[in-house]
Amino acid sequence: MTASCQDRDQDFPALVLAAGASRRFGRPKALLTLSEQRGQSRTLLDCAIGQGRLLSRDVRVVYGAWYPLVRFRCRAQPSRWVPVADWQLGMAASLAAGIRSLGPHAKGVFVLVADQPLLDREALRAFGETARCFPAQAAAAGYGHRPGVPAYLPRWLWPDVLALEGDQGAGRLLTEANATRLDIPGVHDDIDTPEDWRRIREAITRTGLQARQFQG
Repeated sequence: MTASCQDRDQDFPALVLAAGASRRFGRPKALLTLSEQRGQSRTLLDCAIGQGRLLSRDVRVVYGAWYPLVRFRCRAQPSRWVPVADWQLGMAASLAAGIRSLGPHAKGVFVLVADQPLLDREALRAFGETARCFPAQAAAAGYGHRPGVPAYLPRWLWPDVLALEGDQGAGRLLTEANATRLDIPGVHDDIDTPEDWRRIREAITRTGLQARQFQG
């Protein structure tokens, strides 16, 4: 990152959304485990925290269902655990709780989810650098014709995010804000079902990605 783009991490915190009950999956996805080369086991939430640290040293996990189990099973501890009292209401409640936990100096916030273990590390770093260099510009991973997570929400967009309801994410707001869309390999490999998990676990085993995913 160039000197002109240097900043305090509290200006650009990262949120990992991990409050859902994983009803479609049937058990907490955040606690699914991956094995490293040294035989150590880490959870998907450990992986997501590591991804967040590629964007900021201030990484906050937004939690609701399955707490405190997710905290006790997590090897990598975030900067802060952020509770969502009404997590049953959906993603909008998680986003609101995460944003309300941030201080007055934050220029924007990175948003990640806990079930995308194959995100490319170098692409994430480039994403973070782009957002920090243009802090007033919304940015997000490109999903064909729409933006999605990982995403960067500048502060001026937060009032609209706080007005979301139910299971709405910020995708519509990112589209309306003409968010910069970046190619981040791995965004389509999210885990919604046991079949997704088997496929992704096989891909990790086959390619040896786990060693890189948990570094840093």
